[in-house]
Amino acid sequence: MSLRPFLKEIAREPSRYLLLAAVAGTVLLLDQVTKTMIQHAMQLRESISVVDGLFSLTYIRNTGAAFGLFAGRADGLRMAFFGTVSVVAIVFLWTLFARTPREAWLGRLAIALVMGGAMGNLVDRIRFGEVVDFLDFYIGRYHWPAFNVADSCISIGVALMVWHFIRADRRSDGSDRSPAAHA
Repeated sequence: MSLRPFLKEIAREPSRYLLLAAVAGTVLLLDQVTKTMIQHAMQLRESISVVDGLFSLTYIRNTGAAFGLFAGRADGLRMAFFGTVSVVAIVFLWTLFARTPREAWLGRLAIALVMGGAMGNLVDRIRFGEVVDFLDFYIGRYHWPAFNVADSCISIGVALMVWHFIRADRRSDGSDRSPAAHA
């Protein structure tokens, strides 16, 4: 796969990609810094209560996908699968970003958040063969699977993307009934 099409696109309209670079780069940086801090400050499987009965910092490594899916698979197969899926997702997000109109800032922001998160987890998979997770929310003995900054940005970005595209679809079919739409 060649980087030439991507570089030509950036050269054609560099300011268009400033949001993507700033947001995705910031997400990637925050994700890697927080993971490094956890790895240096805590032992694997160590947990520090932050808000009793609700939130802890718990250092774990996730060999699978979201919620530990595929965690039991062979290392080589798992790495090839997740590496391929990550690269395909990043190329898809790049294409989606390039096709999203400049004025659709919410959609572009959402795509940049998801891309930054995907890159953060891909860096972990390349470096460690697994993803560092540490945000642990729970009520009593019921735990949400631990996650990280990259996962948070992916989730927020996907939610914003859905909202953006639903709003865009409503505007395109004339069903936006807000007063501003008819002013």
